Amino acid sequence: MALLISLVALSIDAMLPALPAIGADLNVHWENGTQLILAAMFVGFATGQLIFGPLSDCFGRKAPIYVGLSLFILGSILSMSAWSFPAMLAGRFLQGFGAAAPRSITVALIRDYFEGRAMARIMSFIMAVFIIVPILSPAIGQVILLVASWRMIFAMLLALALISFVWFGIRQPETLDPDLRTTFSLRQIGCDIREIVSNRCALGYTISAGLVSGAFIGYLSSAQQIFQSRFDLGNHFPLYFAGLAASIGCASLLNAKLVMHFGMRLLSWRALQSMSLFSAGFFIYASSVDSAPPLWTFMTWGSLTFFSIGLVFGNFNALAIESLGHIAGTASAVIGSIATAISLMLGVFIGQSYDGTVLPLVGGFAILGLASLVTMYLTERSGTGTTKLSIGD
Repeated sequence: MALLISLVALSIDAMLPALPAIGADLNVHWENGTQLILAAMFVGFATGQLIFGPLSDCFGRKAPIYVGLSLFILGSILSMSAWSFPAMLAGRFLQGFGAAAPRSITVALIRDYFEGRAMARIMSFIMAVFIIVPILSPAIGQVILLVASWRMIFAMLLALALISFVWFGIRQPETLDPDLRTTFSLRQIGCDIREIVSNRCALGYTISAGLVSGAFIGYLSSAQQIFQSRFDLGNHFPLYFAGLAASIGCASLLNAKLVMHFGMRLLSWRALQSMSLFSAGFFIYASSVDSAPPLWTFMTWGSLTFFSIGLVFGNFNALAIESLGHIAGTASAVIGSIATAISLMLGVFIGQSYDGTVLPLVGGFAILGLASLVTMYLTERSGTGTTKLSIGD
């Protein structure tokens, strides 16, 4: 499951060192234009989840994942051979569309076996393994660039997708019993979607997750420019990127232990409070030094903030889908698609706001962290409509 989910992260983070080279080869002259290489994948990712999730409730979990991996492979081939920037964006969209199947359906597959805190614990372990990919991906991309062109990065993604396809087919049994599968019906899918978006708890935590992810996508969009242009780190950029990614991995591992004692809600609540305070404080500090804070202060802020994010990611996924186990495939898809759409709009805005300083990014984390905190508070205060929730649960 971690390998399948990691396809998304690898497809994003391995690209970061290659963005200037891709932009030069494909004649992208707009300063922040190469950020669209990331955005195109997220658009495909958000769209694909709405399709593959319902299909997994009708035809089982494995078949749609096979289709998604096949589309990802086609997208990798198109991106690898791209002759123009529009062709690159088309390939990236197809990659994201295909990656939506393994990324969203694996959550439903896990939900077939686990629920509540047990699911949050499993998701935390998967996220901890998954986070190794962002730690290593930029370095992998940088090494490839030292010996070959950026097109070989897509060749690497193609090879990994083929390995995942074979390994998944051999190792993973089908988890959705035929008796529990739904009949494919647009009307039924519409009813399921209405049930999901009318579930106050599911919708509230989905919006909260989207807000936090929006800040993170803003970071991914501008990380290469911040590290290589603002701080002039050159080829050392992957090392610093890996250091911040490690903070998320450590938090995910710790969350797997803490969640069984303190619960998903309390941990998420404290993490959002910390993220908002750290970001607001650093924004004030960075403004006071003419928007030019030293690198070590930026890394300190990033480590503390990303550690907080690591406590949130796995918990929000489990909280959002907790009461929707009977339509886990569709629920996982709709929740993921809504969260991705929210985060994409916000993340692209933050990324395109890059002005040579860290202020747009840090301010985005402060504002979106606070917005997510307020959304979670309103969700908990209102309850699901049938069950009053407690932050300590």
